Amino acid sequence: MNLFDLKGKVALVTGGSKGLGKAMARGLVEAGADVVISSRHENELKSALEEILRGTDRKGRYFVADMGRRAEVLRLARSALEEMGRIDILINNAGTNIPQPIDQIKDEDWDKIMEINLNSIMVLTRALVPQMKSRGWGRIIHISSVMGFISKEGRNAYSATKAALIGLARSNALDLGRHGITVNCLAPGPFLTDLPGRLLSAEEKQEFARLTALGRWAEPRELVGPALLLASDAGSYITAETLVVDGGWLAR
Repeated sequence: MNLFDLKGKVALVTGGSKGLGKAMARGLVEAGADVVISSRHENELKSALEEILRGTDRKGRYFVADMGRRAEVLRLARSALEEMGRIDILINNAGTNIPQPIDQIKDEDWDKIMEINLNSIMVLTRALVPQMKSRGWGRIIHISSVMGFISKEGRNAYSATKAALIGLARSNALDLGRHGITVNCLAPGPFLTDLPGRLLSAEEKQEFARLTALGRWAEPRELVGPALLLASDAGSYITAETLVVDGGWLAR
């Protein structure tokens, strides 16, 4: 179990106030890391951080940041480093989706999805990499999706960004490997979080569950193990990879 020990490490999880981000942040804390979470809503962040730290002796901070605004992304990086002194583990989890058929895409919606799901990840990673390089250790995880491999009607922008993250992680890994930094993607399948909960009908939810090998949606907590593998010394020789966590959905 020492391979998964994160004592002395500090993690930043974007979109950490709920869903997959909150679950992963809690898992990192349970493994010994201090944690920083961010999202757009301070009321959600405050209660989420209390839950994430409950029953532990770990430290945590939260910062309000709109990942659709580059100045706020840069401010998040600066604030996290000023308050915590270091960021060893970066989980780029924040994302959004506005389903639209290709002939009905609005420029402002396309640009918003690109900025949040892809551009902000480049900006935040770029800002935090130098201090990882100075210590010769770092773990970066981009949260992609099975929608980076396949797609669904109306998911043009979303699938484009999630596929791009897979390519970005590969190139990041080649840039940073000699500095002791690994970069990978997690590609979740049907996790019943807020986003699919709002976008999918009851029939679509049933169909997603039916198509998995396990016959059900995943709980957010089920992404914690894969995240810990890639965030710790247990995954020290895994880089430039995308770990699919989909209950066997892509197998069909």
